[in-house]
Amino acid sequence: MHIDRREWLKKAALLQGAFLLPESIFACTNGLTSKPFTILIVSGWQDVNIGDIAHTPGLLHVFETLWPEAKLILWKRSKGEAVHTLLKQNFPKVKIIYGNVLDDRTVDSEDVLNAFKESDLMVHGSGPSVVGQSNLEAWVKNTQKPFGIFGTTIQHVSDSLKTLLQKASFLFTRETASLKVLEKEGLKGRNIAFAPDATFYMDIRNDQKANTFLEDNKLQDKKFICVIPRLRYTPYHKFRKSTNWSEEKIAHVEKVNAEKKEEDHAKLRQAMIAYIRETGNKVLVCPEMTYEVDIMDELLIDPLPEDVRPNVIKHGYWLPDEAASVYAKALAVLSFECHSPIMAVAIGTPSFYLRHPEDTIKGQMYYDLGFEDWVFEIEETTGEMITERLREVWTNYDKAKKEIKGNMKKVDQIYEDRINSIRNL
Repeated sequence: MHIDRREWLKKAALLQGAFLLPESIFACTNGLTSKPFTILIVSGWQDVNIGDIAHTPGLLHVFETLWPEAKLILWKRSKGEAVHTLLKQNFPKVKIIYGNVLDDRTVDSEDVLNAFKESDLMVHGSGPSVVGQSNLEAWVKNTQKPFGIFGTTIQHVSDSLKTLLQKASFLFTRETASLKVLEKEGLKGRNIAFAPDATFYMDIRNDQKANTFLEDNKLQDKKFICVIPRLRYTPYHKFRKSTNWSEEKIAHVEKVNAEKKEEDHAKLRQAMIAYIRETGNKVLVCPEMTYEVDIMDELLIDPLPEDVRPNVIKHGYWLPDEAASVYAKALAVLSFECHSPIMAVAIGTPSFYLRHPEDTIKGQMYYDLGFEDWVFEIEETTGEMITERLREVWTNYDKAKKEIKGNMKKVDQIYEDRINSIRNL
């Protein structure tokens, strides 16, 4: 049945509330073009953190799974060769482009300009904030085509960000706490909703590399746990030249880290000691961020009793494909970092998130998805509480895995609903 275009657009505007979709998104859904619907994804914020790396393959997998006929272009922000190779190996159909956004929101890349012309929709991937705000602003300035945000924390809204978000066709935040921030800013609409961090859908593996490491270190399937350290604040000033932190901030970061690091990690060590002594199994200490390789010995290994220390293995910095393959073999993952537990539960491995109060509102997503029994607010948690929960896991492993599987079904359903809502626009 033919519908008058003016009337159709009027109804669409009413449905979207404050969000009016640009007309270009409708052209592809109405058969006015024969080319595949093309989505430009901006993601890949940094390569010093396997969690940040994992956002990108996770979101690519979401779209390839739930919108398989769409063509995907990745505008990657970080430029590390190792991660580029990883993505090309696992997503050969996805074109990866690079380019900088200038102060006037023009871009310096012909590849990006061509992607602007070809793409029908731009999506900002998961991250700690709208990291790609300038990328989206360049898209708006150059195309007037629709865009949205998928699985991103929005904890603070500046005037410029609010102006941008008011133009979005959808805003899917990675925890419900961000939704409250948007509501307080007057941003409402049916296409503002919760969509978990795309890391939940990261499915890339490197079984060959992982198995070689496990065999070399005599780590047997489901007979070891992984533990991941973290300081209260990531010391970016020590390894990133562009941090531009003030002396006052650096002093605060170092003071808090120094005061809390032993108190925090002593609780994790208690669980490690109990696991090794009661099971005779091993512990793998591994990093989520590059700097954590340097704190493993001080905080998790050297203070251990002599009878326990021989059962502890270390792993250097790695990429998320190898990490996921190792997590799949582990009995459990205990982590002060947020994303390794997500990578683990995505493949069915029980995981503990030991949450620092300084670690932003992103951890709310665990509660939103029903993982509250797997989150330990570290200042409200004792080492014995972590140990007892771990003991429950290794003594009744089938029950633990069943709990994880049930919660992952919620993730599947939310992703399906969100992609359908984008397609139905």
